[in-house]
Amino acid sequence: MKEVSAKENSAKKPVSHSGDYILETRNVKKSFPGVMALNNVNLKFKKGEIHALCGENGAGKSTLIKILSGVYPSGSYEGEILLNGEKVELSNIDDAEQRGIVCIHQELALVGELTVQENIFLGNEPNVAGIIKWDIMYSRTKALLDELGLNIKPDEQVKNLGIGQQQLVEIAKALSKNAKILILDEPTSALTERESETLLKIIRQLQKKGVTSIYISHKLDEVLEIAGSVSALRDGQYVDTKSRKEIDKDTIIYMMVGRKLEKLYPRKERMKSECGFEVRNFTVYDPDVPTKKVIDNVNFKAFKGEILGIAGLMGAGRTEMVSSIFGVYEGKQQGDVLIEGKSVKIKNAVDAIHHGLGLISEDRKSEGLVLNMTVKENITMASLGKVSNFVMDNNKESSIATQYSKDLNVKAPTIESVVGNLSGGNQQKVVIGKWLMTNPKVLILDEPTRGIDIGAKFEIYEIINKLVDEGVIVIIISSELEEVLGMSDRVIVMTEGKLTADLNIQDATQEKIIYYATGGV
Repeated sequence: MKEVSAKENSAKKPVSHSGDYILETRNVKKSFPGVMALNNVNLKFKKGEIHALCGENGAGKSTLIKILSGVYPSGSYEGEILLNGEKVELSNIDDAEQRGIVCIHQELALVGELTVQENIFLGNEPNVAGIIKWDIMYSRTKALLDELGLNIKPDEQVKNLGIGQQQLVEIAKALSKNAKILILDEPTSALTERESETLLKIIRQLQKKGVTSIYISHKLDEVLEIAGSVSALRDGQYVDTKSRKEIDKDTIIYMMVGRKLEKLYPRKERMKSECGFEVRNFTVYDPDVPTKKVIDNVNFKAFKGEILGIAGLMGAGRTEMVSSIFGVYEGKQQGDVLIEGKSVKIKNAVDAIHHGLGLISEDRKSEGLVLNMTVKENITMASLGKVSNFVMDNNKESSIATQYSKDLNVKAPTIESVVGNLSGGNQQKVVIGKWLMTNPKVLILDEPTRGIDIGAKFEIYEIINKLVDEGVIVIIISSELEEVLGMSDRVIVMTEGKLTADLNIQDATQEKIIYYATGGV
């Protein structure tokens, strides 16, 4: 397969057949201090098409969609945006939305305390002389929800909805603004498989009504399922656009990373040794309903020299279990946790770290990192005793953080860079660095590659392999069955707080895991 040159493609002048295209970028450039985020990007999106935009974290996707949706206004970048063949200058988000371009970002912009109807029409409430017409708002909301096939009450508070329903409320909100172009940034990253199927079905329905969707996702199977065309960015440059008929997963990966990945999941053959971590008769109660069990008498072991995968559907109790083990879940618990054969009492995160336990939580942005702090500060924050003796040793802190950043291949201008400005993959590496600095005996990774591109995933898998080789017991929780099967040596399955299966990888299949995850015994 001949590599497509990103530089050559980015320099191409688009052939103008504007009648076929609803949106175009011409020679778009955008830079930040020390970084060229986009370099001469030329892209075209057909009317009524689902067009996937792929690329590794840091490829420029987020910058591009912020330009297209008015977050970065005209004048803050070079080049042109054409809408229906005419040049437009978008001054802000409202300007873009008035022209029919609406973006649904990965972090949903809903207000939990407000109702569904209030969220949908926030800032655009139907009114007469400044007085909100609640009956009109209710009926319009009901019509939008019915159009999307959503059985949600307009006056339901958003905080009471699941993430999947909230994602669909965002789409209803976009439709209320007469969206002609819908930009979806990682829309299924936090959804269950069933919720994802519902979302994709709705996007197809919108396509039939003439809505153009620009679909950004790291889930390549999903891209292949829904997209009519696929474009790739790499290092801020446009690589190529291909129709669905021309591509498969390997082609997309090649477009994204510029090389073949021979093996997506580099699981190694290993020999497990002694048991280093054990959970016995572990029960956890709901903090809001003290008599309700969220984890019910779970028993399992993890051995040195293996990766233990934990599978289960959303709500199976996986995260509640490991959070309780780590001492950060509010519900009452009972049972025993043993590390290297010794029973340990863990009441909080400090106890957990002291006993050699590390937990990389599923939400790195709110639970794993302090986004407005630097790479250096985030790496050392769980091990301050190693870089201070009442007074911070700045030279030692910088030296240690630099070494971890280098070992983990964190792509950041310096260790003084603010973590919130890094790509998702590099943020996750910083979280891993933070926990490696604590020298864990057991490292639990909850959704370790959620929202991360294929290249960064591969690097994180290699880091995990190295940890196992060094004697760290690694436990992976993942909603992606391919990831569980691709990296684990053994898989335990949970459903409704109970353990329903313990499978050697040779015996584990997607069908078996789904069977046990849905209550089969």
